[in-house]
Amino acid sequence: MKKTLFIISLFTLFFSCGSASFQGFYNAHKTDLGATSFQVPNFMKALLSSVSVQTKSVIGNLQDLKYIQLEQVSEQRRASVISEMNAVTNSGFTDMFRKNEVAETRIISVKERGNILTDVIIFNSNNLKTTAFYLKGSFDPDKIKVLSEAKNFDAFSQDLLQSYKSNSNMTISPSFNPNN
Repeated sequence: MKKTLFIISLFTLFFSCGSASFQGFYNAHKTDLGATSFQVPNFMKALLSSVSVQTKSVIGNLQDLKYIQLEQVSEQRRASVISEMNAVTNSGFTDMFRKNEVAETRIISVKERGNILTDVIIFNSNNLKTTAFYLKGSFDPDKIKVLSEAKNFDAFSQDLLQSYKSNSNMTISPSFNPNN
């Protein structure tokens, strides 16, 4: 009886403590007041064609892109969001860069296969806004590392957001492409 109870308890604990994911983080916050968010499905990658040469060199062979920005976040809410992102990055990611300060938290966390980064989370939170990117594809670690500098991160964010905003008003005719 004790053994059965132990197994049921262990089973319940295992399934109730599922690992956090960026998709879960994204879904939890995309409808928050003050949130700006977008995902770029495979057939809409042409929207990113107008990004700068520097951004194109960073994003490399992009398969998936998610972006979320939260504005006017209270200190308590900001602490909660940072805690949620820590749970995401602790679920199979390796911190390539992390800076935890009272005024700002910056994280670049990755999954890798050999010398190639396959998943990248770029997170920045300060008193004005919290921004997070999720990139999936094949990326050069040195180019991703450059984003750890605040000015590069901000330029990258603005470039992707501007490209998406300027192209999202276009009429897009999805077509079947067996090579995608």
